[in-house]
Amino acid sequence: MLDLPPLARFGGLVATGLADVTSDPAALDSAGFWAVAADFEGRLVCARFRDVRREPVPAPVPGAWRGPAPEDWVSSLDRAAYTEGVRRIREHIAAGEVYQANLCRVLSAPVAPDADVDALTALLARGNPAPYAGTIRLPRHGVEIATASPELFLRREGRVVESGPIKGTGRTEADLLEKDYAENVMIVDLVRNDIGRVCATGSVTVPDLCVVEKHPGLVHLVSTVRGELRDAAGWPELLAAAFPPGSVTGAPKSSALRILAALETAPRGPYCGGIGWVDADRGTGELAVGIRTFWIDRADGVLRFGTGAGITWGSDPEGEWRETELKAARLLAVASGTYEGDGGPPVRGRPGTSPEPRPHDPDPGRHDLDATASGTRTSLRGRQQ
Repeated sequence: MLDLPPLARFGGLVATGLADVTSDPAALDSAGFWAVAADFEGRLVCARFRDVRREPVPAPVPGAWRGPAPEDWVSSLDRAAYTEGVRRIREHIAAGEVYQANLCRVLSAPVAPDADVDALTALLARGNPAPYAGTIRLPRHGVEIATASPELFLRREGRVVESGPIKGTGRTEADLLEKDYAENVMIVDLVRNDIGRVCATGSVTVPDLCVVEKHPGLVHLVSTVRGELRDAAGWPELLAAAFPPGSVTGAPKSSALRILAALETAPRGPYCGGIGWVDADRGTGELAVGIRTFWIDRADGVLRFGTGAGITWGSDPEGEWRETELKAARLLAVASGTYEGDGGPPVRGRPGTSPEPRPHDPDPGRHDLDATASGTRTSLRGRQQ
């Protein structure tokens, strides 16, 4: 196995000095600074680091990242299978089983045995800057992720929790359709219900609805849902209520998950999961929805990337396929070394926050439930009600 030291990057900070790894979400309410990676299927990895310091993402080093050739990418669903999946979802909508479902496909390409996901991070920071960009490198725990996510899954500041679901994508604002606005409102309602399960009665609000945000190469419709956690609720309860993210599943969530399981042919892994950080000492944290995300699968020797689109009754199968292509094109070009454009900073009303640097603690202690090390796992999906 490639011997790369554990590392995490978020918001201009880097965390090193791995102290503890667990799959127990209760650890996030204990102590210390944690990097968090939750697969869509429910596998959770929480890694506590001793040293967190301010450090910008380094400039790309020529030759440090050797990405796949553009023609080597293979999709889990080809164009015919994806468009047929869109038609199948429309049939489920017509039957009254679901209102919206987010159909996804996973692209894979061979990657060099010595590939370092942190070298890809340097390219993404310049070719596709994103407000919730992050990197988690834990090779011995099967986590090597670089995300350029534009979407907030969960942010906590004390008892206040916030989510920023994205629904609606176009090259320009003029490309956004009535279907996009309707889809956004549906998912906002779902997210309100999700976090409302663990928030104080009457505290859940929607400060922003269907705001147009510009990102490299496209625009999104983004809303904000906010609430105040009940006194007895912490990270385990919040994740159990909200995971997997509503914007990448559908409504109703349980029906959408059942339909998608029958149509999608590959596990999503970190794609559409949750990726971010938690500072348990300060009671803060920020998890992104794992979209625009690459991960290295060492067992298969490949780099993976996911893309998808929300399907409603108003969806055109070919149009939804094109949306998945639009979301993937720029990032695949960056990873394959063929993108030469100017990324430019994303334009957002609510930029991602950065955890505060923490002093080095030579003996932070270990969380007393090191589930990953002991061979047991907690599944977030298993917690769904």
